[in-house]
Amino acid sequence: QVQLAESGGGLVQAGGSLRLSCAASGRTFSSYAMGWFRQAPGKEREFVAAVNRGGSTTYYTESVKGRFLISRDNAKNTVYLQMNSLKPEDTAVYYCAARSSVALTTGLYDYWGQGTQVTVSS
Repeated sequence: QVQLAESGGGLVQAGGSLRLSCAASGRTFSSYAMGWFRQAPGKEREFVAAVNRGGSTTYYTESVKGRFLISRDNAKNTVYLQMNSLKPEDTAVYYCAARSSVALTTGLYDYWGQGTQVTVSS
């Protein structure tokens, strides 16, 4: 089992950057693929990015390709989401999640953090 805690959210102007972090408890962080998801008000939670257990392979939803970068540091039990060129439509609560292998579907992830709010003003 793993517990996840996101941080790094906040208010930023359009065009700005934020880096989200997700710290995991336990000694088996490297056994989990990690994903970032987001949920805007009135919308369903959606996939944003994912990284495999070793950090060598990454996946992104089309709308964030070229702007967001997912990475992980297994020695620090942490996964990151670097968000650049932010747009108002990126406003959402961002969640990290873990499962045994990479998936791009919200319902397949086993463990979730509490989320961190990202607000992008125009």
